[in-house]
This record gives sequence, structure tokens and C-alpha cells, in this order.
Amino acid sequence: MQTQANRSGPVVLYEGARLIAGDGSAPVADSAFLVENGTITKVGKKGELTAPRGAGHINLTGKTVMPTLINAHGHPGFQRGLTYSADNFTRENIIDDLNRALYFGVAAVQSQGIEKGEVMYQIRADQEAGKLGGARLHIAGRGIGAPNAGPGGAAYAGIAYEVTTEDQGRKAVQELAGKKVNLVKIWVDDRNGRAPRLPPDLFRAIIDEGHRHGLQVNAHVFYYTDAVELVNARIDAIVHLVRDKEMDDALVASVVQHNVYVMPNLSPERGTHAELPHWLQDGDPLMKLLQESVSPPVIARMKKRYENRDAAGVERARTQYGILQRSLARLAKANAKITLGCDTGLEDYLFGMSEQHELESMVGAGMTPMQVIVAATSRPAEYMKLDKMGVLAAGKEADFLVLDANPLDDITNTRRISKIYVKGAEINRASLRLSLTKAFTN
Repeated sequence: MQTQANRSGPVVLYEGARLIAGDGSAPVADSAFLVENGTITKVGKKGELTAPRGAGHINLTGKTVMPTLINAHGHPGFQRGLTYSADNFTRENIIDDLNRALYFGVAAVQSQGIEKGEVMYQIRADQEAGKLGGARLHIAGRGIGAPNAGPGGAAYAGIAYEVTTEDQGRKAVQELAGKKVNLVKIWVDDRNGRAPRLPPDLFRAIIDEGHRHGLQVNAHVFYYTDAVELVNARIDAIVHLVRDKEMDDALVASVVQHNVYVMPNLSPERGTHAELPHWLQDGDPLMKLLQESVSPPVIARMKKRYENRDAAGVERARTQYGILQRSLARLAKANAKITLGCDTGLEDYLFGMSEQHELESMVGAGMTPMQVIVAATSRPAEYMKLDKMGVLAAGKEADFLVLDANPLDDITNTRRISKIYVKGAEINRASLRLSLTKAFTN
């Protein structure tokens, strides 16, 4: 699908909505904002802004507007219908994932190192040339780790660089820089004992080489001790929370001091339910979005995972998940750079659905709805260097959601999407929905 947008006129005045800018500032009730050729040029109150003669006018009274969501940690291309395999990693399937993300309100996705061949680079180039729609794609190319320390699923075999010397690590970064990746991804832990850890001298060399080429370097972490050393080595982001113990005040303070972005990735929350969670039940707005964009057999399998759950296993999951929640609460209290990034694209952890679910999980861990909105909009835009996205302000692109209810009252209201605009153009969600239901079958 080349485009999913209905073009409005070159100048449009939007009036009446509650406006949440995305930067943490107080919402503007009964707002007005002017969009000219896809860019916001003025923001204020209804009645205070005037539009040029001939401008369009859209009444949004009773609605809430906020920036589109941005996901800083995804893995597109591996699931198609009920299958999850390397064979699914095709241009068509990757585009389907990006379109599904957009349908759920996600306008940009950072892929994090599980990529092969040239297809991702081609998709990014086509989007930059205006030939292709969907959520905007940023790429990391092949991630880097110790032997057998990359992503562990069968679908990912052979993708990661495997390095044992500083020179190999630097050469991998140089190759990625030559392909103009948006960032570099490394795995440092022992992957549950199946691989050696990436030694500090190697990850310091990779970080140094990345910075020499103007590239951020991000780390998949598990252990507290690795996180401490990575932060001191000037890592730019950690794409999971520490999972062997709670992040203490010392580590949190170091994260803040070094301006490290942190992606909570609260996907383990799924293991804490002894029965079907509300967001997979009929009537929930997230289930409504799923039913509109995903085939029934996939939804049925997702529900089936919650049947006959082992009580002891659920209790262990809750104990482990509590570590993540408490760490995230500490980070939020310290005003760390918390960024939406939830490992989207793992099996049955679908694009769009996962990001929307993560927002609710972040609030459940102690963040306020406003903090979560910042983490899902302006913060990932800053992290991904999307200078024109993430905030509804003059000079920014008109990328925004029109919602039927206020997410500051209940964060799940981000799922109650009335309309989506990208660069001032309304997304044709009916057409997009049709393409998605056709695509996500075996």
C-alpha cells in the first residue's frame, strides 16, 4: 500500500479539542491549532487564532488530541498469521507490521538489531522518498554480541554479529555505519546461560566506535552489574530493565546523571495473569482494535495462552515482575529518560497492540498518565532524533491522534482512536483496516 491518507487542504484550523502537547506541559482545554502544508504553525485557545481566507476548519469539540505514539524497540517482519519464522521476513510482511502499528496510533518504530539483508534499508529509503506509508521505520541493522548471545529464537538464527575481539567489534560498527543505520544494538548478558557475556573491554570498544561515527549504542541487559558498567561506559540506552535485582538509588542516579534512555519493556506482565486479562476480553478498546486488524485464529491463540495456568508459575512471574515495577517507579521518581520500547514483534506480541498495552503497564507500575504520554511521544522522538515529531507545537509536523476520551483520566483512552493524522493528512483507517485483515492470514 503506497499511502493510507486523505489529504486535507494546505491550511486547516482545528478547534475545540483538549490538547495534550506531549512535552509534559499542562493540557490546553478548548484549544485551537493551525496546520499549514503538514506543519503546525500556531497553537492557542479557540477564538484566539485566526486562519487565512479559504482555510479549512475542523471542529474537534469533545475530543482530545495528542501526538502519535513512537515505539523505540521493535522487531518487525517475523509473524504472519499463526506462523513465526525467518521465511516471513519479507518486504510485504514488514510493511504489514508498520501499517498495523499505524492503525493503533504508532507513527514511528525503531527496529532493534534483528534485521537481515537489504529489505529494511529499502523500506526506509522508500518512506523517506515519500513512496511508502505506514509507521516510519528506523533501523539498527545487525546487532552485535558474543558467540551465541544474540536473539535466541529459531527465526533469528545467524543474524547477529558474533565478536570475540575489540577489532571485530569495531569492524562491525564500521560496517553498520557505512550502511547508515540509525543506531547500534548490542547484547551483553549470557542469555540465560547459553552464551558467554560480552566482556566490558569489548562493549567499551563498540560504544567508543559507535560514538566516533555519531551513532548511539544501545544494550540489551539482564544483570545489574552489566547495567552499572554500561552506564559508566557511556551507553546511550538500555532496552530492558535490570531483571536479576531491583535497580537501586545509586544505579538510578547514575542513569540520570549520564542521560541514559531507559526502555522498561514490561512485556513479562503477561505472565502475571491467572486468567484472561481484561484487554483480551470483548468490549475492551484494545480488543476492539485487535478484532479490526488481526485474524480470529491469532486472537484465539492469544486467549488460549491464559487457560489452565499453573498457579506456582503465575506467582513466580508476579515476583519477577515486581522487580521491574519497583525499578520503573524509582526511575520515574528520579525523572529518568523513560522511553516507550516494548520488544514489539515477538510472537503474538503484535505491533500496535503491544505499545498500547505497555502504556497501561507503565501506569500500573507507578507512572502518571502524563509521564507515560511523555515517554511515548516527545521522549522517543528525542531519542530517535525525530526533530519534527513527538510534540504538538509550532514548527512540528502535524502528527496527532484524535481520541474520544481523555487519557489523563485513564491511560487506556489512548486506544479510543477517532482519527489519526500524519503530516496533516488524515489516515484512511477503513482502507488500512481492510489491508490488514487480508494480510494477517496464513
